[in-house]
Formats: sequence, structure tokens, C-alpha cells
Amino acid sequence: MTNVDPLFLSFQEAVAGRYSLERELGRGGMGVVYLAREVRLDRPVAIKVLPPARASQPALRERFLREARTAAKLSHPNIIPIHAVDEAQGFVFFAMAYVEGETITDRVAARGPLPPSEGARVLREVAWALAYAHGQGVIHRDVKPDNIMLEAASGRVLVADFGIASLVRGAAGLSGGEVIGTPEFMSPEQALGEELDPRSDLYALGVTAFFVFTGRLPFEAASATEVLAKQVTAPPPSVAEVASGIPRRLAQLVEGCLAKDRAERPASAADVAERLSQTLDKKKDLPLALRAFVKHDSRFGGAGVMLYPFGLLFGSVWAGMMTGVTGGMAAFIAGLTVVPLAILVGRVRRLLRSGFDHGDLVLGFKAELEQQTEERGFGIGPGTTGVERVLRLGAFAGAVMMVAGILAGIESNFAWLFGVGIVTMVGGGFGTLVLLQRRRDVDTDVYGRFWRGPLGRWLFGLARALTPARSLPAPLTHRPTELSLGMAADKLYADLPKETQQQLRDLPDVVRRLEDDAQRMRRRMDELQDALGPGEEGSGKGEGALSRQDRIAADLRAERRLVQQRLKDAVAALETIRLNLLRLHAGTATVKHLTTDLGLARQVAREVDLLLESQREVEELL
Repeated sequence: MTNVDPLFLSFQEAVAGRYSLERELGRGGMGVVYLAREVRLDRPVAIKVLPPARASQPALRERFLREARTAAKLSHPNIIPIHAVDEAQGFVFFAMAYVEGETITDRVAARGPLPPSEGARVLREVAWALAYAHGQGVIHRDVKPDNIMLEAASGRVLVADFGIASLVRGAAGLSGGEVIGTPEFMSPEQALGEELDPRSDLYALGVTAFFVFTGRLPFEAASATEVLAKQVTAPPPSVAEVASGIPRRLAQLVEGCLAKDRAERPASAADVAERLSQTLDKKKDLPLALRAFVKHDSRFGGAGVMLYPFGLLFGSVWAGMMTGVTGGMAAFIAGLTVVPLAILVGRVRRLLRSGFDHGDLVLGFKAELEQQTEERGFGIGPGTTGVERVLRLGAFAGAVMMVAGILAGIESNFAWLFGVGIVTMVGGGFGTLVLLQRRRDVDTDVYGRFWRGPLGRWLFGLARALTPARSLPAPLTHRPTELSLGMAADKLYADLPKETQQQLRDLPDVVRRLEDDAQRMRRRMDELQDALGPGEEGSGKGEGALSRQDRIAADLRAERRLVQQRLKDAVAALETIRLNLLRLHAGTATVKHLTTDLGLARQVAREVDLLLESQREVEELL
């Protein structure tokens, strides 16, 4: 006989007609979390129930309701929204949006510490959420990996339980040896029961960061009181010594958040987010599995390719001798098609098992091409050289002469025109290709177009179909926001009926254009940040006293603000498209709504193009 939790039954009875409980999601000192469906709106929600023993205490119940209602007023993309705060038949609870994904704790337990770039991105989004809440006068008081979710569909970070988790006698009430809160993440002032401020959350964020990068906690002991004593007195271990490869600036930021004296911590969560952004701006390396695929596994090369034709020929002849001409031809055709595709599918399956998908590969090829173009262009200079223009003109003229020779008749006196045309066209084309290879990795460009195209997407779909779901890890979340939104929009579009897709046939192209625009804005941001350098705050002089260098820096900061706004516009347009696709699936939006969105998105793309064009004109003048 199946055991049923009495709390589940009694709480379901109390909220019958409003919520339908499905299963328990988690359990802790502050109560139980259930997955439920809100009956009236027919949507999934997570309901957190205060334990009955605590709900029976009037002062605690009132404080829980008051603080939960305060948290319910918070509205931020990185904060899990609270839909309702209520009590029923002695139960005190709140219902919040249900997030399909995993906590940071689950993520680290399943796949180990996060890479520095991924961890910095996650922590930056947590810092954004904290900065917003602090601006609204709300202190979290229990920042920890269990309260930070990674949304499976987009990789977005969402923080839960603002101001609710620590409710008895401040954040660190002690009663019979029990600590209310999470000792491993408490700031020294929180452990001592002192008054808290936003910098207390930054200490907990520092502990969370230590866990994210190392997979362990800075302070651990057999009892809660020992942990609290270490939080107050013991210096934290160096995160750089525990986690090899973490950038120095990132390690310094984590250690700054873990300062015992709150005055020595960063000034605000916004300051932490800004410093994390600077770290991310400098971190452009691709993960190893993705880099290996882009550079090697995405293509055929090496000795195997040179030997394969001989093996194919031998195998086809042998098959022909054993089964006849038809069998030999079948073996030859299979060797040209089935065998290479099987090899590529096997490589894609390996990439999928490493946690990367087709969208990640698109990003990988873009990053690799940018790096190769930058490296190859060093010393060549921008623009087209005179030699390149002559060679291109020669190739074009050769093609014209070849066509003219054909039209005049090869047997006539103009046959020489045909021959000269071929030689000129081939020579000019080959020379142009050689010079182009100096500027751009043509091989990577060609293979990138292949993998980004329909056949590449089909190979990923085939590889995923042939790979057991249990062997696929949760999606990685390192990808930029615009790529996550674009991938989500693509999937939603693919799930639409064919006739609706036909009505919105421009949508995939608009999504691709917005993705590219956002990526170009990010690259421009990198260039501007590098040009400004760390000391970019201006000289503080009057307008008339500004030097030429000060004026240039001011212009660069103005351009950076404009680029930031265009990046924000492009991502917002993608977000709007994704949301209205979701509404279209839910039946609360129409194709007309999306058509309007696409028109606005094209306007955003045009504004980005105008900005980039004006930048090119300025650079040419300079």
C-alpha cells in the first residue's frame, strides 16, 4: 500500500477548488514545497507551506504573511514571481511561478563546479536580482544555491524566497541549539544576530560563488554552532587555490564579498554585477568540447581522408566481385554518403552528451571565425588592398572573356579569347582565394555554413533521436541571452501548424537578424570597453578644460551608451517575439499580434544597421 503524507492530504483538502496538488518538490526547515495547478488559470505553480507548528504561532504567522506580501511586489526577470499569499484552515502558504529547471546545488552535484565564464554569468544575474530587491528595500537574508534556479529552456537564473526564509528573532535566532536560517551561508553579522543590510546578502553571494566555482563550501563543521563560529572568526580559504584556472579579478571579487567586515565588501549588488560584467567581457574562450568540434570534429581531414578513397575503391571492387556490378555500385554510393554521415552523427552524439546543442555550435563557429579573422588581419590592415582589387577585376574580366569566346564560337578566330578568359579567370580567382585565406579562415567559414544550415540541423536532430535521453545532460547555460531566446523562438515556431508557419514565414529570418545584431553590438561593446580601459570615469574637468583625450573618451562613452541601448532593444524584440509565440500556443494571442511584433523588430534591426554604418563611415574618415 502506498504511503501518503498526511500533510499533503490535509493541505489539499484546505485548498481544494483553488489548487490541485500534484507532488512534493522539496522539504526543508521552512516547510514543504508542492507542485500544483492553479484551477482558475490552469497553470502550474509551486506552493510553499509554512510548517503547521510554526503557522500556529500568531507572531510568526503574521510576519510570514507580511514579508511574503512584500516579496510578492517584486517584479524582475531574475526573481521568481509570487502569485498569491494566503492562509486556509490553519495553513499559511504562498504560490509562486513554477520553474522547469534545476537549482545551482543540483547543477553542481550532477556536473561539478561551473566554468569561470558560466559561473560569472550566473552570479551576475543573481546580483542583478539582489540589486533590484535592495532598491525596493527588501533584503533576501538566505541567498544560497538551493534558492537559485536555472531555467531549463533558456538558462535564465531565477532567485526565490526573498525576505521569507529567516523569520524567527531576526535571521539567526537560536532556540535549543537550532539555528533558523542556513549557517553555511550566514554573514558574520547575521550569525551574531546583529542588524542586517544589503551587504549581508553580498556575503552569502560570496559563499555561493565559492561553492559555484569549487563545488565545496568555505566553512563546514559537524554542528551549526561550529559553522557559525567559523563564519565570525575564521578567514576563508582562497578560492583561487581551491579552483584552479579562475581569473584573478574574479577570485578577488569573491574574496571581497567574503570579507568579515561588511565595510570591506563591495558597495552594492549593482557594483558586483558590474565587476562580473567586466570579467565576462574579457572571457571569450569556448568550452573544450565545443572548441574541439569546431576545429576538428566538424570536418574531415588528416591522413584518414587521403587513405579513404583507396579503401573505398578496394571495398567497392571487392563488393562487385562478390555480389556483382550492382553490389559494387551500392557499396561505392554508401561509402560516399552513408559512411561519412554515420561518422558525423557519431561526433554530434558525443557533442550532445557533453551538454551542447545546435545553437551552441552556431555560437562556437561565430566565435572561432571572429578570432581567426582578428588574428589573420593583424598587420594586413582594414579594407581591400590594391592587389585584391586587381585580382578580383581579373577574375571578373576572365569570366567575361570566356563567355564572349563561347558566344563567338570556339572554332572561329576568337577561340583565343576563350582560352585567355579561362586562364585569367582561374588565375584571378585563385589569387583572390589565397589573399582571402590570409584574412579569413575559409575552411571554417565553409564548414560553419554547412553546420548552421538545414543539413547541419538535420544531423543534430538525427543524432538526438539516436541518443538515449538518459545519457543527455541538462542543457548548458553559458549561451548569450539572445541566442537562448532565438533557440526558444525557433522551437515554438517549429511546433506551430503549417498554415500558421506560412503566415509567419518571415519570423525565422527576423530572429536570425536580431541575434546577429545583438552579437554585433556585444562585439562593439568589447571594442569600446578595450578602448576606454579601466580608468574611464572622466577627468572631472569643466567643459572648456577638457583635453582632446578627454573629449575622445567622452565620445566613446556616449557611443557605448547608444550601443548598450541598441543591444537592449534587440534582445527586448526577441523576448517579445518569444512571449507572443508562447501566447499564440496558449490561444491568448493572434497571428496579427506577431505580425506587428515582426514589423517593430525589423525597425530595431534597421536602427542597428544605421548605427553600424555610421561607425564604419567614421572609421573610414579617421
